[in-house]
Amino acid sequence: MHEVIGLFPIPFLRVPGALDATLVRGLVEHFATRADLENNSSDQLSHTAMLRPEDSPLLGVAAGRVMAHLGEFGTLLLGERLGWSVKEMWVNVLDQGGHQAMHNHANSFVSGVVYLTPTHPDSRTVFMRSPGGYDFAFRNDHAGVANGPYNATKWVSPQPEPGDLVLFPSWLMHAVPHNRGERRITMAFNAIPTHLDSWGYRISFAG
Repeated sequence: MHEVIGLFPIPFLRVPGALDATLVRGLVEHFATRADLENNSSDQLSHTAMLRPEDSPLLGVAAGRVMAHLGEFGTLLLGERLGWSVKEMWVNVLDQGGHQAMHNHANSFVSGVVYLTPTHPDSRTVFMRSPGGYDFAFRNDHAGVANGPYNATKWVSPQPEPGDLVLFPSWLMHAVPHNRGERRITMAFNAIPTHLDSWGYRISFAG
């Protein structure tokens, strides 16, 4: 008898229907036309300026809906139930043929995405292992390899529906493949805890 133990798993929280249809529709109607900032990775990708929950009643309601889930996810990530605040929010508009390059989110601890429109199955968010640092110098990678949690280099997130929320550590690399469907609109955000305490060395974060 032997046992396989998965060491140091990465938490990923998915909340179907975190935002109701009325709120989702309001966010799309209000912010889709305000996504006028270009993105370097694709001509078909644009986003709004960085916003705070207090910038719009709609954003305030949306931030309130994710707060309880932030507390739950933060406990998994940091081992303690802390207060959390949404530091910034923005809306992404990805037209057909566009994509989002691999990236992560600096200066935050938890990041999230709320899907506001239907997503083509080929354009689901993909999460990747951070390049380098722990892999062998050689790889076994060919058509006959069975990919699993211990050798795969990427993971495709579940098919989302409008209103679904996902939370993940901000350092986790992710991307969006080329959009083969209709316009894809998401709301992303970053969150920080009230403080961290490492055996008496305490640092506080301004929300």
